[in-house]
Amino acid sequence: MKKKKFLLIRFSAIGDIVLTSPVIRCIKQQLGAEIHFLSKNAYRPILATNPYIDKIYTIKKRVGEVASQLRQEQYDSIIDLHKNLRSFLVKLNLPFTKSYSFNKLNFEKWLLVNFKINRLPKKHLVDRYFEALQPLGIQNDGAGLDFFLHQSDQALPVTLPREFTAVVIGAGRNTKAPTIQKWIAIIKGCSEAIVLLGGPAEKEKAAKLIEACSTETRSTITNLVGQINLQQSAYCIQQADKVITGDTGLMHIAAAFHKPIVSIWGNTVPAFGMYPYYGAQVDQNRVVEVKGLACRPCSKIGFDVCPQGHFKCMEKIDTTFLK
Repeated sequence: MKKKKFLLIRFSAIGDIVLTSPVIRCIKQQLGAEIHFLSKNAYRPILATNPYIDKIYTIKKRVGEVASQLRQEQYDSIIDLHKNLRSFLVKLNLPFTKSYSFNKLNFEKWLLVNFKINRLPKKHLVDRYFEALQPLGIQNDGAGLDFFLHQSDQALPVTLPREFTAVVIGAGRNTKAPTIQKWIAIIKGCSEAIVLLGGPAEKEKAAKLIEACSTETRSTITNLVGQINLQQSAYCIQQADKVITGDTGLMHIAAAFHKPIVSIWGNTVPAFGMYPYYGAQVDQNRVVEVKGLACRPCSKIGFDVCPQGHFKCMEKIDTTFLK
């Protein structure tokens, strides 16, 4: 019997791609299908170590870059886990291939953002993925998320503390991360060793944090911000005892490693259905947020600066959660 061949589509971003991992695993284990994944070039390292993926296609900007190759594959099914214009063009390029997608609930999200009317189901995005795939007979195995590392990812410029809390100070959008003043208060409240994580854009922030905390903090601080890549940051998350983070891709990677998480929410809210996902495993996420703000949520993705100018969703965060 010929093995079925599936094309999964998710172009971005880090956390969103990690959230597709239970679908990949369950298709492979339950149907034994050949799985191809289409994404952007920047996210290939996340996919390259996944043993359940047989082939990866990536693009820089346009699906036309791989259109002819995809047509030659003769897929049995397309599983569109992005559902945007680009994924529509992929399906248009493969007109005779059965496709499956999910309800993005854009209208419900719009109601919540603009009128603070919450009609979103109390259901994680991953569970909505599996609902959409019921016609294929795929069941959620409850094992949660996957994130796979290579041995080379353990090569760090410093030696990690024996026990530590990973603190992720950056985010894709500034309104999804605490202010530097809040991070200072959080770090000063930590008694265990801290490893700071973030990208090159947060290097100056990290330097200010260390300067502000150097004489008053009860813990030692190891700064890896802007010094290591995503896979190495994931290794640090894997080794951590606990993770403190905003709404970030590393938050989802921490959930994949079943780590205790303190997730700090600013302009976005867990109600969107993209909070840390543990499947049927023990939920180890503690949500920290300012409830009751008339302006929150102000976006489903975030902004570079607070559109209201006051940033109360982070300025009013209670940092005593560590006590």
